[in-house]
Amino acid sequence: MAVLLLVCGLAAACGGSPTEGGRGTASVTTSPNGGGTGPGSTGGAGSIHLREIASLDSPVAMAIRRGDPTMYVAEQPGRVIALSDGTVDPTPVLDLTGQITTGGERGLLGLAFSPDGRYLYVNYTDLDGNTNVVEFEMDAGGRADMRSRREVLFVKQPFPNHNGGNLVFGPDGDLYIGLGDGGSSGDPMDNGQNLRVLLGKMLRIEPRLPDGSLPPGGAHYAIPPDNPFVGRSGARPEIWAYGLRNPWRYEFDRATGDLWIGDVGQGAYEEVDLQRHGSRGGQNYGWNLTEGSHLYGNATAPPRNWTRPLFDFSHDDGSCAVIGGFVYRGSAIAWLRGAYLYTDLCRGELLAAREAGGRVTQQLDLGLHVDSPSSFGEDAAGELYVLSLSGPMYRLVP
Repeated sequence: MAVLLLVCGLAAACGGSPTEGGRGTASVTTSPNGGGTGPGSTGGAGSIHLREIASLDSPVAMAIRRGDPTMYVAEQPGRVIALSDGTVDPTPVLDLTGQITTGGERGLLGLAFSPDGRYLYVNYTDLDGNTNVVEFEMDAGGRADMRSRREVLFVKQPFPNHNGGNLVFGPDGDLYIGLGDGGSSGDPMDNGQNLRVLLGKMLRIEPRLPDGSLPPGGAHYAIPPDNPFVGRSGARPEIWAYGLRNPWRYEFDRATGDLWIGDVGQGAYEEVDLQRHGSRGGQNYGWNLTEGSHLYGNATAPPRNWTRPLFDFSHDDGSCAVIGGFVYRGSAIAWLRGAYLYTDLCRGELLAAREAGGRVTQQLDLGLHVDSPSSFGEDAAGELYVLSLSGPMYRLVP
């Protein structure tokens, strides 16, 4: 059962996956007063709607590029697709379909653009199932120049699941790379708490120096000098935070700079972690001694330096894998501003939470359902999108 749930982390069809609710447009009216659950459910009523804007091949990630109105979407089989004014460009921005292993939790899993928009970074599993983070320069026509390919990071994967896959440039201009614990079940290699390995970690690196030049000495990337484990014996300097099981999706709040991490649980709990802007890193989120806010396995105590999740939720309601999203900062849905949106792969219900002082003050079921949700996206205006492994890409609208 545990292995099945792990595979469900990216599989489009597995026991317990949502089959209720139709594809395409769904519309409800929801009230944060009447529909909220948990502490302090207050707020004004509003009507929200999911508008399908495209149908793609297993979309799993979305990115935007500075000065470019186009939305870029990663399809798990290996293509990056451009979507502009509601039209899908039939010519891929990047096609890696012959270079990757896909299916289950493998494939093209993440993409991000450098802050200046000049470079595209992708995260994928190669033909041997190992993690590759690769850089491509964008050409004048809005395509990735295949001749410019440069490997930034390579990580050997011992098992086929828990590859992480997300890529996000933070407000500091550095690249954050989330890696799962290596897979199987229960972290059998104890990677989550081992600072000598990159698995089970959030990494923070500089693919290029701030002036755009390559790191000296032929290095693939530079280490920010203020990373928490720089100069510490027995610890990899790339590590920003650790004790993560599979941080499938994490994003920065564009207004505050806070980092929200959706970390997929084992067989009982899903968790969402919150790291404040200005953090110096080094957080230990507990895996595999804890799962959510609970002890895991034979652990008798959490780590001494444990950073508890902001909140967790049980599998008792059919949940199986948290899909982390964004704090809504758009203008179209005023009553939703400041709420963090997330969902679960198996349940598919869109949920929201508000936080103050490190505590959840409001939780909402938005009354919207998406089959096999894989990820969220945010456009330049702060409006949000939901991607489904079944194909549809939706925009959240009033």
